[in-house]
This record gives sequence, structure tokens and C-alpha cells, in this order.
Amino acid sequence: MDKKIERSGLQKHLKTGVAVGLILATALAYAFVQPGSTGRSQTVALNSLTISTVKQGQFIDALSLRGQVVPKTTIYLDTVAGGRVEERLVEQGEYVEQGQPLVRLSNTNLQLDVMSREAQVTEQLNFLRNTQMNMETSRLNLRRDLLEIELQINHLKRRYKQSVQLAKKGVLAQDTLDEIKDDLAYYQARKELTLDRQKQENTIREVQVAQLEDSAEMLQKNLKFARHNLDNLLIKAPVSGYLSELDVEIGESKERGARLGQIDIPDEYKLTVRLDEFYLNQVHSGMAVQVSLDSEQVNAQVSKIDSRVTNAQFQVEVALPAGLAGIKRGQNLDVALMLGDSNDNALLINRGAFYTSSGGNWVYVVAGDSAVRKDIVLGKKNRDYFEVLEGLAPGDQVITSSYSQFDKAQTLQLN
Repeated sequence: MDKKIERSGLQKHLKTGVAVGLILATALAYAFVQPGSTGRSQTVALNSLTISTVKQGQFIDALSLRGQVVPKTTIYLDTVAGGRVEERLVEQGEYVEQGQPLVRLSNTNLQLDVMSREAQVTEQLNFLRNTQMNMETSRLNLRRDLLEIELQINHLKRRYKQSVQLAKKGVLAQDTLDEIKDDLAYYQARKELTLDRQKQENTIREVQVAQLEDSAEMLQKNLKFARHNLDNLLIKAPVSGYLSELDVEIGESKERGARLGQIDIPDEYKLTVRLDEFYLNQVHSGMAVQVSLDSEQVNAQVSKIDSRVTNAQFQVEVALPAGLAGIKRGQNLDVALMLGDSNDNALLINRGAFYTSSGGNWVYVVAGDSAVRKDIVLGKKNRDYFEVLEGLAPGDQVITSSYSQFDKAQTLQLN
């Protein structure tokens, strides 16, 4: 039978000491590799850092952006009546003159409707003309009747005058004289009635004629509008410019109001710029913008602000001066949006990755072979610099690279 060998006390103490020594050695080795990662001091390789000098100079409060060149004025081509594409007379990208035919459509229903309207209008106009003629005939007949009545009255007056003398001499019977007198009174009363009728009919006629003329004018306008719709089947260029889009194919059917294409006015451009919604309250119309074009700075202004936020961004438009050469639709340009006035004597520090770790509240200032953490206050920023308000002086050497590996250390030993 095997016998268990007991270890001596000395061997047990030796084993424990070796284990503790290994643990301490491992801890020291880790501390050497990661010195001061959670402490107050840390050694950092100098060649892994970016060091910038604080200086005084001009601070331009501007936001660097990219803008896309688009036409300042775009005219869209839409169908008025719709129809089938019969002929495509130009190609996309061509320069077209105002009034030039672009696309020919056909619409059988519209053509039949116009023909029906023409027949209805012709019928209505004929009816109006006949009505006017009947009214004029009635007016003339009434006037003729009045003339005949006046003629009878004149004859009866002469007869009555002659008959009175004859009746006095006993040559003419009294009954005959009375009969002439009654006829004269009748025609005089008939004249008064005819005059009243003539006056009444003249008043009614004036109203009816005005209404008929208005109706005739309205019918003519309706007919003109129907014919104009028929003419709209031939799509023409409303202005002169470049036909930047033309979405039509022969045989294709287009509904009323469908978009066919667009015409861009030449030599007039603007920029569309997307900005973070953070700047929505800082941007206003008329704000100065500097556009970089072929190593030249072009001064422009914000002309329009679209405050609708999409994907945390909003859009502004920048009006470009007319007659700029060397720009094309769709081209991207560098722009500087001037958010405020420039400061000619500002304290400046280069922008860098340090801001991500410190938030601009503190930096490491180099002094000899070490760097000390120091609280600062930053103001505005532009493409190249931060504006320093407190905590630094001209000539200070500041680490502006990332602090992510040593942002817990109070002091850095630069190796």
C-alpha cells in the first residue's frame, strides 16, 4: 500500500511566498505598462502628441460648409389637360427659346368636348341673335303703330273742326259729329296707352339686351377657353433656358397636372447649404457668406431659410451674384457662413481632438518636460481655431491632440 507523504511547514511557506511574489511582479509590470492611468501622473511619449502655441490674432466667427450650385430660377413644365405623348420635339439638356414647341400630346375626349362646346355656343349665339332681332322688330312695330295712331288723330281733328261748322249750319247731323268726337277721344287714349307700352318695353329691352350681351360674351369666353385647352396639347417653352429635365416617352399617357420637365434660367445660380439644427436660431436672411470659387472669395448673402428640420438638419439658400463664370449646376463649393463680427485681437488656440475629452473646459499646458492640467474657458469656434476667453496667455504651449489615454492624470511626464 502506498503511503501519503506529508509536506513540511517550510515547504508550505516557500510555496506561499512564491505565489505572492508572482502576483506582486505581475502588478508592477502592469503598472509599468499603464503608469498612472487612474492616478495623478502619467508618462507619455512626446512624439505621440500634438502641441500648439496659443497666439493672438484675428478670429473670424464663420462656419465652414459645403454648398451645391442650383439654378436660381426653375420653371416647371406640367400638363394642363393631359393626354397621350405623340411627338417629342427636343431632347433633355438643349437650350430652348420661349414659345418653342417641346412635346405634342393628343386627347380625343378633349377634342370631342371642344367640338360639342362649339356647337352649343353657336346654337346659343344664334338664339341670342334671333331674340335681339325679335325685340327690334317689336320695337319697330310699336313705333309704326304709334305713327298710325298719330295720323288718325290728325285726320280726326281736321274732320271734327270741319264738322263743327257744318253742324252749326245744320248740314251735318249731330250724331255724326258725336261719332267723330268719340273716335278722336279713342285714338288719343290709345296713343297714351301706346306711349306707356313703348316706355315700358324700352326699359325691359335695355335690361334684356344687357343680359343677352353678357351671356354672349360669357359664351365666347367659354369657347375661347375650350380652344385654349386644345392648344395646350402642344407643350411650348414658357421661357428661354436650358431644358434640364424632360420625362416623356412617345406613346406614354400623362394625366392632368403631370410633371413633364423643367427649364433652368441660364447664368443665374444660387447655393443650397445644409446646416445642423443647432444653428437654426443663429442664421437669418441677409447674413454674409463667403464663397470659395477658383481661389477667389466671392461675397454673397443668405437669401432664404427653410426652417423645416430633416435628419437633424435644415437648409438655407445663398444668392450668388449674377454673371459668375466657371460654375455649373450640381457643382459643390466651399462656403463660410459669417455668424458674427470678426475680432482682430483675439486669443486663439488650434482646434484639435482634445475638445472631445475635455469639452473645452481644461487642457494640458506644457512646462519644460511635463504638462499640467489647467482649467480654461473657450468662446466661439471656427474652422481652424477656438477663441480663448480665460485660463491661457499668448505663447502658452498646449497639447491639442486626443486626451483619451490620459484624461484622468493631473500631470504628464513627457518622455
